[in-house]
Amino acid sequence: MYQYRENKHRLLINTFEWSYCDYFWADKRDPQGATVSGFEVLLQKQLKGKQMQKEMAEFIRERIKIEEEYAKNLSKLSMFPMAAQEEGTLGEAWAQLKKSLADEAEVHLKFSSKLQSEVEKPLLTFRGDNFKKDMKKYDHHIADLRKQLVSRYAAVEKARKALADRQKDLEVKTQQLEIKLSNKTEEDIKKARRKSTQAGDDLMRCVDLYNQGQSKWFEEMVTTSLELERLEVERVETIQQLLRQYTTLRHETDMFNQSTMEPVDQLLQSVDPAKDRELWVKEHKTGDLRPVDMDI
Repeated sequence: MYQYRENKHRLLINTFEWSYCDYFWADKRDPQGATVSGFEVLLQKQLKGKQMQKEMAEFIRERIKIEEEYAKNLSKLSMFPMAAQEEGTLGEAWAQLKKSLADEAEVHLKFSSKLQSEVEKPLLTFRGDNFKKDMKKYDHHIADLRKQLVSRYAAVEKARKALADRQKDLEVKTQQLEIKLSNKTEEDIKKARRKSTQAGDDLMRCVDLYNQGQSKWFEEMVTTSLELERLEVERVETIQQLLRQYTTLRHETDMFNQSTMEPVDQLLQSVDPAKDRELWVKEHKTGDLRPVDMDI
């Protein structure tokens, strides 16, 4: 249906760029055998990208839930009174270890909060409800141009057939006149010639309309496919930035978690059984006078 007589239609528009506007002119068959236009393939890519973005946001939401539940359990565990009566330097290290759980819980709560505001929410709000409506507008616009082109192509073929019929009729009448097999006069020949000329003019008009339609379709395909290409680049770069923010927050969480353990490490290095013994003895001693042998 589509004609490519001009060289500019055969050359890549964006050489070496693998641009959308160079590789989606033909139709193809989907797995079910239905015919899908190249432009529909581009639109499906956009809608799939929107779905992937939604699923990524749902994934981050599940991660947030895990962080919140983990923080809740850590905080709860930090308040358990187990081994609360441990004394001395070991007791101090143990108390700090329990406190570190509460500190770690706070770190994970902050992480989950930042995930929600800096990753999940932007994923959900990037390209809102109007995006699908915009894609439908593109779809309808290009589809209308294709329908118009199909109609004009059919008109060309009809006019081509009409011209062939008129030319054949003119040829037959001319031959009949020459061999005197008919009473057709030269006036009949002129009339047939006029009809043939008119049919030729009609064909030229239909071809001109078709070419105008194809030129419009070509221009709109290029313009729109380049816009879809831009949107896809924007989508990938935006999600890349958000996922980088995720990794940044995750590294920060690890760093803060490590900082909650530093006091525990320091106190564990300070644990001294001799010091603990001294402290315990000083607090609990009952007397340092030893029994002696009785003198007689």
